[in-house]
Amino acid sequence: MKRLNNTLLLLVVLATGGQGVVAQPGSSSDAINSNSGPRNTAIDPELAQKHYRRGNTYSNLERYDEAITEYRLSVTADPNFPDSYRNLANIYYFQERYDETIEMLQRYIEKNPATDASLTASLNTLGELLRKADRLDEALPIDLRAIPQDPDNTSQVFVMGNTYFNAGRIEDAIAIYKKALEVNPGEAFFHRTLGRMYEDANQLEEALSEYRAASELDPGSTFYKDLVSSLEQRLGN
Repeated sequence: MKRLNNTLLLLVVLATGGQGVVAQPGSSSDAINSNSGPRNTAIDPELAQKHYRRGNTYSNLERYDEAITEYRLSVTADPNFPDSYRNLANIYYFQERYDETIEMLQRYIEKNPATDASLTASLNTLGELLRKADRLDEALPIDLRAIPQDPDNTSQVFVMGNTYFNAGRIEDAIAIYKKALEVNPGEAFFHRTLGRMYEDANQLEEALSEYRAASELDPGSTFYKDLVSSLEQRLGN
C-alpha cells in the first residue's frame, strides 16, 4: 500500500497525527445526499469536529469505509463544515469515484469561505474532472473562477481554452482567454491565441486587435508581425 505524498496532491487531507493515505479502490459507501445517513435537526459544530477527527484517525489507519462514515456524520452534524467534504473528495478521488468526487468538491467550494491553497486546488481539480466528464456547461464557471485564483498557472489556461475550442465552443474558449488576460495582460501568447480564436469565429477586427497587442508586447517576434500584416491585408487596412 503506497502512502499519499501530500506535496504531489491536488487535494490535501488535514489528518491528525500524520499524512493522509491513498484510498484503496473498492471501498463501499454512498455519496452524501438528502435521503441518506443519520439526520440532525440542529447544527452541532462540536460534534462535527469530533467526527472529523475520528475520520482523520480512520484514514490514517487505512480504514476508509469507517473514515467515510465519520466524515459523513461530521457534515450531518454541521452541513457548513467544509473540511469533511474536502476529505471525502480526496478519498473518492483516489478510489476513482469521480462523480462523487465532483459532488464533494462542489460542496467544499460552496462552504469554504477562504481563498487559500486548498480552494485553489479544489477549483482546479473540479474543473478538470468536469471537463473530462464532458460537463462543459458546469466546468466553465469553475474554470473562470480558477484562473484568477491561480494566476501563475498559465499552462492550465491553455488546457482549458483548447478543451472548449476543440469541442466547438469557441465563445467559451474566448471567455477563458479574456479572463486570463484580465489576470495577465502582458502575456503575448494569450493575445495571439485569443486572436486566432477570434479569427476562427470570423471576428476579424477583434482578431487584429489581439495580434497587434501580441506584437507590441513582443516586438522582436516576426511571427506576430506576420500575423498582423496578413490580417491587415485581408481587411484592406
